Amino acid sequence: MSGPLRAGLVGAGMMGRHHARVLRQVDGVELVGLADPGGDPHSVAGATPFHESVASLVDQGIDIAVVAVPTALHETVGLQLAECGIHALIEKPVASTPTAALRLTEAFESSGLVGAVGHIERFNPALRSLRSRLGNGDLGEIFQVATRRQGPFPARIADVGVVKDLATHDIDLTAWLCRSDFVSVFGQSAYKSGRPHEDLVAFSGRLADGTVTNHLVNWLSPFKERLTIVTGSRGTFVADTLTADLTFYENGTVSTSWDTVAAFRGVAEGTVTRFALEKKEPLLAQHEAFRDAVLGLPSQAVSLRDGLQALVVAEAAIASAARHEVVDPRSLLPLSTGAYA
Repeated sequence: MSGPLRAGLVGAGMMGRHHARVLRQVDGVELVGLADPGGDPHSVAGATPFHESVASLVDQGIDIAVVAVPTALHETVGLQLAECGIHALIEKPVASTPTAALRLTEAFESSGLVGAVGHIERFNPALRSLRSRLGNGDLGEIFQVATRRQGPFPARIADVGVVKDLATHDIDLTAWLCRSDFVSVFGQSAYKSGRPHEDLVAFSGRLADGTVTNHLVNWLSPFKERLTIVTGSRGTFVADTLTADLTFYENGTVSTSWDTVAAFRGVAEGTVTRFALEKKEPLLAQHEAFRDAVLGLPSQAVSLRDGLQALVVAEAAIASAARHEVVDPRSLLPLSTGAYA
């Protein structure tokens, strides 16, 4: 392909404005048009042509598109782009329901198009470093993954609850870090702010490799927190994705001649190491990965099928909270295994 990829942006809201900014920074990509029937409330278009419909944007001539519209519209917009032969990066969650996500996935795959989903945490420097270290065996056997993702309610979210909007981040990053799928979920949710969707959830899970997981997510906290804690046989990694810091708390070894105490297989505090990481903006790294996938280059872009996998687990967490029982995500939709390999 000669010249830069011609990119269109569908959705000029809160997330759309960030995509517009970053698209203008990506080498080999040119933002040539935006579309949003609701107008341009954040004035992100500037001199870039602005359209009131996806069809008009497509007619302008684009190679790729970024979809940053409300979740309920992901399927409609995505299928329209696939039908027009346009590669697309769709914000997460990939769709409102697993059935819609499956239709999107199959539409792009059957057309030979790149369909990607915006699970941006995979591009956070702290988590990328953590996944590499886990893969190298730095933690030994992985025992548990615990995440905390909480903060104030974002006014931009109206069509999904906290599970699909926020917990999908933790679902995807957990399975991706461990390279293993969820096989069971048990959750509790609450509706505390008078909205039709849940705004608080706590759920535990188990991965196929036996790792135990625990996730606390809400829109009710006055402070913002984004932590991923992975505990294993050699210690604990703590990744703060707000600051992109990764810290390793190593197990200490304490010798003792007291037989009764020595028989207890506990751990002690050891060396604490905070790693120096190159901190590239995750959204920029995500766009570069999407560009590379479209160009047929090696890429870590997150596929629509991976987005489908995360959405099915989110549905399992919602179903579990409603039924007060453990749910196997695999029972909700047939999926191939190995999505996180």
